[in-house]
Amino acid sequence: MAESSRAFYDGLAADYHLIYEDWPTAIERHAVVIDRLIRRELGAGARDVLDCACGIGTQALGLAALGYRVSASDLSPRAVARATREARARGLDIAFQVADIRALERAVLGRFDAVLAVDNALPHLLTDEDLATALQAIAQKLLPDGLLLASIRDYDAALVSRPVTWPARLLGAEGQRRIVQQVWEWLDQRRYRVHIFVTRQSAGVWRCDHHVGLYRALTRSELTAALEAAGLGAVRWLMPGQSGFHQPLVLARTGVAQDGAACLPAGRG
Repeated sequence: MAESSRAFYDGLAADYHLIYEDWPTAIERHAVVIDRLIRRELGAGARDVLDCACGIGTQALGLAALGYRVSASDLSPRAVARATREARARGLDIAFQVADIRALERAVLGRFDAVLAVDNALPHLLTDEDLATALQAIAQKLLPDGLLLASIRDYDAALVSRPVTWPARLLGAEGQRRIVQQVWEWLDQRRYRVHIFVTRQSAGVWRCDHHVGLYRALTRSELTAALEAAGLGAVRWLMPGQSGFHQPLVLARTGVAQDGAACLPAGRG
């Protein structure tokens, strides 16, 4: 998992912003949604956040701009380097580092009010064992009564429709236009290879870049069960119409069991 995902995001780091119609606007919009949820769940005093799958910084940059104390990590060195440059260009103080989600306890110092793993990061974990290791590592980085906020694609629907292609989008201004398209290559009942094509216009010439990543279609019930097994409770799902985020969001807490009783993350006692 780690090698293929690292290569995917290393290759995509320079182009990742092109997937969005307007990346700066997406940075602001995502931060507003996540800020609202953190405040609702933890109160205004919760300001320490770890983005453990930060990519080029889409969520970390926006939250830092809102005054959060943000630490951020990703397994892709090139994505982390890009995020670091983006933060410096905006005058934002974010502690970035390269780290695999499964090794957060060893790689990242401190505990946090909230940990983020959004934009479909967890489905890169292709086995139940890897997912369990990652969620236990996340739980260890949360303060008591801390909040995990993660998002995945709507795989409950995708496993029914089994999409192969997604509509191509023509984005950008004339002379600097781009076409972004995804193709899903299903390898078996649950795993698929995504092909992202970014075809861009420059000086009248079109060039296509191709990026390939591997995912596991993870249902909401499966992720809920894995979160609870890792010692995270009060698991709740918010669909895009409820949250304003572009993917289904899951919230889970340390110190609160599904029935409201106290609990501890795995490994805390």
